Amino acid sequence: MTLRIDISGLPSERLRFAASPLAELTAMLHVLAEPGHHPQLAGWAGEVWAGLRPELAERLREAEFLWRSSRADFLLPARPRPTLAEELDDVDRIDDERYVTAALVTTCGSNRVRFGAPSPLTDTTARERALDLAQARGAQQEAFAERLLADPAAVRARVRRTLEQCADAFFDAAWTDVAVQLATDLRLKNDLLRRQGIEAALASVSGAVTLAPDGDCIVVDKLQDKATAAYSTGVTFIPSVFGSPHLVAVFAPGWRPVMQYPVAEPSPAEPVSLETVTLRLEALAHPVRLRLLRTLARGAHTNGELAHAWELSPPEVSRHLAVLRRAGLLTARRHGRYVRYVLNVSDLTALGSDLLAAVLR
Repeated sequence: MTLRIDISGLPSERLRFAASPLAELTAMLHVLAEPGHHPQLAGWAGEVWAGLRPELAERLREAEFLWRSSRADFLLPARPRPTLAEELDDVDRIDDERYVTAALVTTCGSNRVRFGAPSPLTDTTARERALDLAQARGAQQEAFAERLLADPAAVRARVRRTLEQCADAFFDAAWTDVAVQLATDLRLKNDLLRRQGIEAALASVSGAVTLAPDGDCIVVDKLQDKATAAYSTGVTFIPSVFGSPHLVAVFAPGWRPVMQYPVAEPSPAEPVSLETVTLRLEALAHPVRLRLLRTLARGAHTNGELAHAWELSPPEVSRHLAVLRRAGLLTARRHGRYVRYVLNVSDLTALGSDLLAAVLR
């Protein structure tokens, strides 16, 4: 299953490789929210959390749905700027409907909140559906969605201020070191693009990113069937140090396709017993279970949410979840009337960095 980006007729200069302070900041925030995805950065995450003022720590937990399981589209700039302030100014120029819809997609964890549908800001039915989806995700998600829909301007200002406080607290210091690594990577990518063309540049981004044989499409190895076009806008590629091993793509209608790719490789996996490996590989020997894991890597989901996402029956999903649970790859957690399934990232890591990277991409 793949994400396909149509680039037919697109000149090579419309593929842009550029560093983004905002994208790297939100990659750092994802590490802080999901340190299990990034064991090589656990020490850094622990130090940052220990040094945060309580008020800022609370603000990060309050808005973490914008970057925890996936990234809100406006946090990956299509036209990166030299400074965080300039990129935040660009976010401020986005209208409320686009901002709110992008935020709700990550908060609700569902593509049922989508661009082109009736706006939850003006349509009562759409609003209730968004709040129901957020409630299914948890009390914090529901509270955030309620605040966002009631007063988007206040929430937007609060999110910006939170990101600015992160710059003072930890980002500026980390960016000084990271920027050097990103600049080195960008020199390589732009040189390949100029000298050898699009195919060579894409190959250097990731083994999961290729050019179709006819040269008219970028193919991204993701466990989803999606397609978008870039011939009228171009494509932006943003390197990330803190984003490894994730390959994050923005491709919603109305947004220029953007891909954030990892510069650093994931750390080697720790060995586990042969018996455990055998049990888990048998559990993973089914494409549906791999797809369920990809979804669960983005955050906890209920049986019903997984069934809707992959157009499966709830009993079929239950059978696959039972196999994954017996292999120790999932944990079930009850929250009121909802039972959510959580990926045991550390156990998946034990199977190998290639498998972890493929699931987390």
